[in-house]
Amino acid sequence: MRAIVTALFTSLLLFATTGWSQDIVEPFKVGTFEIDGSPAVGIVLRDSLIIELDAANDALERQASYPAIPSPGDMLELIERYDYGLKRRLYEIVNEHVGMLDDNRPDYVHDVADVKTLPPIMYPGKILNAAVNFYSHVDESGTPAERREAARQRRESRGVPYLFLKPSRGAVVGNGAEIVIPYGRNRTDWEVELGAVIGRTAKYVSANDAEAHIFGYMVTMDISDRGGRPPGGASFTSDWFVGKGHDTFAPQGPWIVPKEFYGNPMEILRQSLSVDDEQMQEATAGDMIHSLWELVEYGSSVMTLFPGDVINNGTSGGTGMGTAVRGAQRFLQPGEEVSATIEGIGTLRLPVVGEEKPAGLTGANLPPVDTYRDPL
Repeated sequence: MRAIVTALFTSLLLFATTGWSQDIVEPFKVGTFEIDGSPAVGIVLRDSLIIELDAANDALERQASYPAIPSPGDMLELIERYDYGLKRRLYEIVNEHVGMLDDNRPDYVHDVADVKTLPPIMYPGKILNAAVNFYSHVDESGTPAERREAARQRRESRGVPYLFLKPSRGAVVGNGAEIVIPYGRNRTDWEVELGAVIGRTAKYVSANDAEAHIFGYMVTMDISDRGGRPPGGASFTSDWFVGKGHDTFAPQGPWIVPKEFYGNPMEILRQSLSVDDEQMQEATAGDMIHSLWELVEYGSSVMTLFPGDVINNGTSGGTGMGTAVRGAQRFLQPGEEVSATIEGIGTLRLPVVGEEKPAGLTGANLPPVDTYRDPL
C-alpha cells in the first residue's frame, strides 16, 4: 500500500511540474490558526471561513477519484511543496467545498471569528526589511525644502537597496496579538509593509525573474524603537538591534495570498496604516525607490533565500518619528490599536500594551530612554 501511495504521489508531482493547469472556482488564502489547542494550516475563503487543510484533505481522499497526498505539517512545508503537488490539491479542496459552505457545512469549516489567528509562518527562517525605500519616507523629519532636495538626490542616485535583518521567533506575532512597548522605551513607531514570501530557493536571481520565486504576499508591520542607544561604550551612532529587535515588533498576516490571486504588486499595491481611528500612512508602489523585484535580486546576491523567508518592501511617509504629515512626532501609547491594511490581502489589527518594569537586573540591560534623552 505504501508503494502505491508513493507512486501516486510521484506521478502527481511529475504532472504538476509539466504543464498541469486547473480552474479554481473561488480564490483563496492560506494561514495558520489555533484549532483544538494546536496550530493548524487552514484555507481561507471570503476572508471569513477557515477550512482545516488536514481534515479536508482526509475527506477528499475518501473519494476514489482522488489519490492520497500527504498534508503539510505546517506552513513552511506547504510553501515548499506548493508547486510540487500541493497547489493542485488545494485547488481540488476548494472546488469540492465551495458548494457546502452555507448549509450543512463540515465541522472542520470554521468562522474566522471562532478561531485564533496565528502568524501564517511559524516562523520564517529570516526576515529582510528594506530601509527608506519610499520617497515620501526620505528625510521625513526635515523641512519641506529639505525633503524635496533629499528626494531629488535619491532619485538621481538610487544606489543599491538597504536591507536589514529582523528577528523571527519572538518578534513575529499574528493578528490580534499585542504589540508590547518595552519598559521605558517610549518612542515606539509604526510602519506598514508588504511582505513577499519566498516560494523557491533563490540565489543571484535577476529582478527580471524574481516574481517566479515568490509564493505569495501578506501584510506586515515593522515596529521600531526610535529611542536609540545610551551614550558611552562603543562609538557606533546607530543600533539596529535596539531599533528593530524587540519582541512583538514584527507582526505578520493575517494570512498569505498566493501570488496568482493577488497580481503584480508593483502595479496594484496600496498599503495603509491607522492608529485607532486616525490614518497615519497610505502609499502605492509608485512611491517606491527600489522595486520588490530589485529587493529580491539584491537580497539573493548577499544570501540564499529559502522558501518561507520574507522580504518586506519598506514603508512610506507618515511614520511616528516624521513631522511631514502631522507636523510633530507622535509615538504609540498603551491602550491604542494599530491597523495595517493592504488592499486585496487583508488587515492586521493589534492592541498596544506597556511592559511592566523588570526586576532583578544588574544594570547591563537596555535603559529607559528618559535616562539619557530629554523627555518628549
